[in-house]
Amino acid sequence: MNRRKFLKWFSLSQTKNPYYSGPITDHFDGRIFFNPDGVAPGHFIDLLKWQILETKAKWPANYDSVHAGTVPSPRVNDAALVVTLIGHASFLIQVNGLNIITDPVLSYRASPLRLAGPKRVNPPGVNFKDLPKIDAVLLTHNHYDHLDIVTLAKLVERDNPVIITPLGNDAILNNSISGAQIKTGDWGDMVTLANDTQIHFEPCHHWSARTATDRRMALWAAFVIQTGNKRIYHVGDTGFHSGINYKQAAEKHGDFNLAILPIGAYAPRWFMKGQHQDPFEAVEGFKLCKAKYALGHHWGTFQLTNEPIEEPKNGLAKALDENGIDRDKFVAMAPGQVWRL
Repeated sequence: MNRRKFLKWFSLSQTKNPYYSGPITDHFDGRIFFNPDGVAPGHFIDLLKWQILETKAKWPANYDSVHAGTVPSPRVNDAALVVTLIGHASFLIQVNGLNIITDPVLSYRASPLRLAGPKRVNPPGVNFKDLPKIDAVLLTHNHYDHLDIVTLAKLVERDNPVIITPLGNDAILNNSISGAQIKTGDWGDMVTLANDTQIHFEPCHHWSARTATDRRMALWAAFVIQTGNKRIYHVGDTGFHSGINYKQAAEKHGDFNLAILPIGAYAPRWFMKGQHQDPFEAVEGFKLCKAKYALGHHWGTFQLTNEPIEEPKNGLAKALDENGIDRDKFVAMAPGQVWRL
């Protein structure tokens, strides 16, 4: 069986979409979601090629941050914006009187297995017991380094926050967590929280999967948090995609006070380029979305790909220097680090 026939067979052999059923759109074909004019994720043969032929850099067993153990304020009720990195893509965003957490993963592994899969090389920057009451969870997609059922179940039990997530992910959550408040949306949709805080679903160039047979059956998204005087653009995972989504976000919302952008998990480029941007592309995205400041994440906690642990941070500094941008305008965040505007 040649490669083309194998890929066709593999696609057809996957099951019916168990998560979502809806009308065909420019990014849903009736069964799977896709990136319009984009790049599909690599198939099993590409995965094997990566794992067999490529070499991963050696990460340290412990890469502790001096910021670990941060205890956030219960609320930020004035005009300030306070953002704390818990780790990887998990942020506490305190704005407009609300506590919002993104892709909360406080478990030891980003994996469906307890004894295998990527493990943390640093503890969460904020311990679960020190998290303030969470009002809303922004869940960008269902990969295990972003959707952690254990952490979400604990949040639901303690705080009962509203979980805002793209189409199809509600089925995954409802299968494992009872009583969760979940609001789903498609790209272009919007959810309103307290204090007239708007959460907009925006496109990003990525994919989804929890198993080998549910690839792209739940949607992925970026989010824009909009208050009376703040606009925050949060991207959990994305390929650069010629900057298309960054340009569209700026055209739709205007400039941003802050962009929260991934800078890691990008090597080898032949395999990762379509789905994970590198630091140089992140800086281009920062410029295109017209943000005043940016925070870099998705590096230094879970080894998902081949690059050395500090390469994303060092690459970001180099990209900023080459573009004549002050380094304090785009910060590679460490777990527990706090940023204020």
